[in-house]
Amino acid sequence: MASLQDQLLKAGLADEKKAKAVRNEKRKQRKQQPKGTEQVNEAQIRARQAREEKAERDRELNRQRQQEAEKKAIQAQIRQLVETNRLDRSRGDTSYQFVHDKKIKKIFVDDTMVDQLSRGRLAIVFVNDAYEIVAEGVARKIMERDKSAVVVLHDRKTDDVGDDDPYAGYEIPDDLMW
Repeated sequence: MASLQDQLLKAGLADEKKAKAVRNEKRKQRKQQPKGTEQVNEAQIRARQAREEKAERDRELNRQRQQEAEKKAIQAQIRQLVETNRLDRSRGDTSYQFVHDKKIKKIFVDDTMVDQLSRGRLAIVFVNDAYEIVAEGVARKIMERDKSAVVVLHDRKTDDVGDDDPYAGYEIPDDLMW
């Protein structure tokens, strides 16, 4: 198959003198390049850049997928903590009102739970679109994983020793000397 240059010569669109000048110019350009250097093709450069950009996008996508997987794992841990440690509210007859997402919510609990909720011994958590009551220790573990899951957890007072304190009825005198 004849080259484009030969075809142009046959068609009369170019003359032999111009063709010879173009061949000489190309030969000079090749000789002027230092030895050992290869001509870098623009297509190769663009292909390499496209590969690098694709690799960066893939890394970002993998990072996002990993974050989603971590969130799902944390939610599963919270659900498991709540399922194993939730308290029974079936015999609740007293309403306890609290604020969640700028709305007043109400759950029914018994009188001892109301007292313990107000003292900070119990907490209300929001998991699986439902409110559950758990102990303070479990609520603190849930807060380590996701603070937004714990809706109500009051601070305990330092002088609040509990209902099971055998010396709760005895006052300590101010003038006691040891």
